[in-house]
Amino acid sequence: MDFELRNLKDFLTLYNQVTELCFKSCVDNLFGRDLSADEIRCTDNCVGKFSSVNQRLMQVYVGVQGDINQRRMVEFEAQQAKLEEAQKQQETVVAATATTTTEAGATSVSVSGTESAGPVDSGKVETVSN
Repeated sequence: MDFELRNLKDFLTLYNQVTELCFKSCVDNLFGRDLSADEIRCTDNCVGKFSSVNQRLMQVYVGVQGDINQRRMVEFEAQQAKLEEAQKQQETVVAATATTTTEAGATSVSVSGTESAGPVDSGKVETVSN
């Protein structure tokens, strides 16, 4: 419903702009109620030209918008691929670190200033380099 309301608002705004533009351009005499033949012809030409230009602009816009959407999709896919690659690299580093810690088996651990050698049961392991 919101989309339809916006379209109606846009149409009315455009209609008011065309009416004002053509009125200012074509109507010279405000002393009579009826338009003269020249004023009628001028307003018909004005609205016709505006309508033709608007249709051409919309055709170009639709064509260009398709290209823009396609480029955005390609950029989005490339960005997604980079994110997936970075995530895989991060997972590889985490897996390599876990493998290195597991392969070591016995690690020198510093707990409250004392060192112990042997397997560690807790999840936190702080290695001490000699």
